[in-house]
Amino acid sequence: MEKDKCYVIDLATEKVILNSKANGFRLPTEAEWQHACQAGTKDIRHGELNDVAWFKDNSNNRTQEVGQKIPNQWGLYDMLGNVWEWCSDIYDETVYGTYRVFRGGGWCDHERSVMATTRRRSHPFSFKIDDLGFRIATNSNTKNNSKQNL
Repeated sequence: MEKDKCYVIDLATEKVILNSKANGFRLPTEAEWQHACQAGTKDIRHGELNDVAWFKDNSNNRTQEVGQKIPNQWGLYDMLGNVWEWCSDIYDETVYGTYRVFRGGGWCDHERSVMATTRRRSHPFSFKIDDLGFRIATNSNTKNNSKQNL
């Protein structure tokens, strides 16, 4: 199955345009990310933090290989900790311009920052930290493209 491009990125202006109807790979929205992280629950974590996430107290100050901790109820690993994950949402365009949201906490964060409800923001073209990554999502191949997958 061939995938369409979801983004047009203009490096000169640092403008990113998303085609939300395309069937290609994209960043999840913030709502999709949180829904996937919580696996349909309202819990801020799916278990004891040390069992489900890499964070400041257990990471040895580095990114860890994915899949070593307990996954959430939907089988998704490392939704919390290890690396923050970019989302496609703009944080608050009026105040921050084109700053984007990232979620989940990273390996260098304290316990209080590694929750399904924690969010941060920065500019995707200039912000570079060791514990920042991404998870891909795609629209399903249905007639109306209403279903989306992480």
